[in-house]
Amino acid sequence: MYFCKNCGSPYQTDQAVVCVKCGAPKGQGVNYCHNCGRPVQPGAVVCMNCGVALGVVPGVNAKSKLAAGLFGIFLGQFGVHNFYLGYTTKAIIQLVMVIVGWLTTCLGLGVFLIFGAAIWGLVEGIMILTGSIHTDAQGNPLRD
Repeated sequence: MYFCKNCGSPYQTDQAVVCVKCGAPKGQGVNYCHNCGRPVQPGAVVCMNCGVALGVVPGVNAKSKLAAGLFGIFLGQFGVHNFYLGYTTKAIIQLVMVIVGWLTTCLGLGVFLIFGAAIWGLVEGIMILTGSIHTDAQGNPLRD
């Protein structure tokens, strides 16, 4: 069960998107802990009652684990899964590997770059689906 961070009242269901008591969107507010519903100090990073991190609310703006995993398996060599999860540096490296690979295919080096980027994407896609990679770049847990 999760609690409204604005007024502290419990949500009716885990799929609720707004608080029925105060109307605040789920995850908005800084007055109460989303895990235990107790008041928290302004600017606190951790709830002093239950110890949960206050910046991350499960289910709010969560990226799909299935989508990220499938992006990794089928389009991983282009870094699509890393762009989706917010890991832009890794995604750009994968994309550059493929572009340079295509440009240098006639030299023989390109095949190894393309193959390497494809294996990298496939492995990360499998890691996402198995739960080894379970957060996006902001630290939000991936939803099932």
